[in-house]
Amino acid sequence: MDPVKQIRLYPGISLRELLSEMRETGVLGAGRLGKSVDLVVEMFKDPDCTVFLTLAGPLVPAGLRVIISALIKRGWVDVIVTTGANMVHDMVEAIGHKHYKGSFYAEDEVLKRDEVGRIGDIYVEQKAFEDLERWLHKILDDIPELKKGPISISKLLEEIGRRIEDPDSILKAAADNGVPIISPGFLDSIVGFQLWIAWQDKKVQLDPFLDLTVITDKVFEAKKSGIIILGGGYPKHFGLFANTFRDGVDLAVQITMDRPEPGGLSGAPLEEAISWGKLKPEGKAVTLICDAVIAFPIIIAAAMEAINEG
Repeated sequence: MDPVKQIRLYPGISLRELLSEMRETGVLGAGRLGKSVDLVVEMFKDPDCTVFLTLAGPLVPAGLRVIISALIKRGWVDVIVTTGANMVHDMVEAIGHKHYKGSFYAEDEVLKRDEVGRIGDIYVEQKAFEDLERWLHKILDDIPELKKGPISISKLLEEIGRRIEDPDSILKAAADNGVPIISPGFLDSIVGFQLWIAWQDKKVQLDPFLDLTVITDKVFEAKKSGIIILGGGYPKHFGLFANTFRDGVDLAVQITMDRPEPGGLSGAPLEEAISWGKLKPEGKAVTLICDAVIAFPIIIAAAMEAINEG
């Protein structure tokens, strides 16, 4: 048996060195956090590795927007699979609105009266979505592809991204760098319902099956496949299941707060994915039980340090 190595701290220890110390324990959350950095570095440094990043939960409202767009600009992420809500909140920021610090113990009746929506302890003004609706309809009128027939959701998001000027926008970064944003449940968002209105006016026709072609093309082209899963939900499933067409991913990191006992996908450890052909039996994987808003910035900062030094 290998002994657990004790973590040693010293003045001036770098983040990378701290994560290395944690990895060397080999156990519990510290060991998994350290291993996550190693797998992310391996994904980012390998030019043959196609990296899928899946986003679930309020990651943009909670402050991860610039980190995600920066990864796209650096060429470290090749495909985004996300909830519609995260892209809606990216648009909200892109048109000049903000998310605000609030409280889990808010009086929601008061927030309703003041026209403020709450996401945990994050507030967003309803006016942001009113402005977003007006902005979106102007954007739709400006997209020539919409007049040519059905388009994919990813293509629509690309066209929206091309019309965003905010340099911190995920949509803009993805459009500028040829990174498809796949959102299989995009209609389950505020913008999705606004698109329904536009659909009735024959301004937009979406064909979600075209997105399957986009993501499977990326899978078939991949010499090696890595996935970083933030949260769970359908982005996790969509990203992993697409990779069953190449017998699973080679490298995987999952950060979730959900539990495995109820049998739900969001809390399922990555080892379970082997039985479905989503993860190769010989693949490297780690499931980290932690809030993604805590763990992801730490992992990315340590990975950047390691790559810059390497």
